[in-house]
Amino acid sequence: MAKIRVGRVGEEIKKELSQMIQSELKDPRIGFVTVTDVEVTGDLSEANVYLSIFGDEDQKQQSLTGIKKATGFLRTEIGKRIRLRHTPTLFFHLDESIAYGSKIESLLGQIKSEDGSEKAKQENKGDGDADV
Repeated sequence: MAKIRVGRVGEEIKKELSQMIQSELKDPRIGFVTVTDVEVTGDLSEANVYLSIFGDEDQKQQSLTGIKKATGFLRTEIGKRIRLRHTPTLFFHLDESIAYGSKIESLLGQIKSEDGSEKAKQENKGDGDADV
């Protein structure tokens, strides 16, 4: 039963944070940010927020710094919007899973294209032998 509540609270925090970061934070350092996941501890005292940030490494660090500076505002707003006795402490982390997934996808594509070209070479060798 407690796991269900923790999951629901995490999803609600994710939804509210996504909306607040996109529309209410006016910090120019914050670029295109997506909240990918929120993991809340069992006692609802802490929430680890995972962010996917578009841009190069410098832009990612600047956006993360801007969001960390706004942690107090975000936590206060979460407390107002979600009726909890104690608002969880927010900890923000970069989520590299999307970049990692696209890297794996490109590597698999390279392997597939190399494998296809080798098969084509072998088939061409086989065709040449049949004509002789």
